[in-house]
Amino acid sequence: ANYIKKHKLVLKDGTISLSGMFEGTTTGTDVWFDGAMGSTTKQNIIVAPEGHALGYVATVANSDDTSYEVSGSVGDLVKTSAEFQASTGVESGLLLSSGSSITATTNGTSVDNAASSTNGGVGFFSLPINTRTGTVIAVIQHSADNSTFTDLVTFTTVQATTLTSERTEVVSGTTVNRYLRLKLTYAAGSGASTPVVAFVRR
Repeated sequence: ANYIKKHKLVLKDGTISLSGMFEGTTTGTDVWFDGAMGSTTKQNIIVAPEGHALGYVATVANSDDTSYEVSGSVGDLVKTSAEFQASTGVESGLLLSSGSSITATTNGTSVDNAASSTNGGVGFFSLPINTRTGTVIAVIQHSADNSTFTDLVTFTTVQATTLTSERTEVVSGTTVNRYLRLKLTYAAGSGASTPVVAFVRR
């Protein structure tokens, strides 16, 4: 996937608002929002305004929840809305996974930034669906030539069937090579997971 980023969005104080149709299934929006609201743990939000294809722009933030509403009337569709206050700024990066279900250890397709960057960045990892009976390890790798990849960000190992999200900084001054990809490693077991991963260059 090829995408040259023409701009950089960094809002040190901002909010993210989400709205859509109510879904009360075990993996639906209501379960996720209801679990997030009132939590003392900050929420890692990844929003893909153009769609969730590999290499598309992702707006990300580490946030506190501020509101969640479910509304509707008799005979009408039930809607939900939520709002989050960013604690570390609202930033713009690129998606390194498409949100597809993955059933086996894999090296994802690389995303080409057209050039390396030299000031670190931040990786975001979310696992909203996970039926794996073994552990899951997500790693962001980088490469200068799209051939030899090395680890850049290694997220915390996820235990069987656990749902999680994580934000990990790459320190200022670190070179991030031109190509990025997601490496997903499964321990022995079965099932699938649906990772959503994004990286912001600085």
